[in-house]
Amino acid sequence: MRVYVPLTLPGLAQAHRTGTIGTGGPLTAYAVTPGLREWYVSDDIEELEYAALSRAAAGSLRLLAADPEAARRRVVVAVDVPDGAATADPDRGLDPASVGEVRIAGPVPLAKAAAVHADSDEAEADVTAAADALGAADLGDDDARFTVDGAEDHELLWYGVQEIPGLVG
Repeated sequence: MRVYVPLTLPGLAQAHRTGTIGTGGPLTAYAVTPGLREWYVSDDIEELEYAALSRAAAGSLRLLAADPEAARRRVVVAVDVPDGAATADPDRGLDPASVGEVRIAGPVPLAKAAAVHADSDEAEADVTAAADALGAADLGDDDARFTVDGAEDHELLWYGVQEIPGLVG
């Protein structure tokens, strides 16, 4: 099963150093779940995987909002895990805040990563503004929501796992 793990550049650097994504406790990721299929209303697996990737990018933005020291670039690692390793909470399946969200019981070896997706340097200003506006957007501020949505205008770039040292260096 392909899952998309939201990170920050410091989180990716730590994963590169330790060889694992995540530490103790469950790891939050995003995947093509029944709830995501119902929410997105598509049978095209590529569209559904892109939707899961987009949800993970939003998760990365939340991590950035919580860490003002992190470089303002969203990071998502696409990882292949065994079927059944990622579980969705059926009670939250259609909760808009958790569509596509899954939990993985523990750390995942970085060696299982298929790719890394990250913002380009050109996205930093919009991602910074979005991270700063996220709290107000969550409280219903339409202008802040517009600013947060502005980060989504930037497509995440694809990087091979061999390029991680260049991303975090």
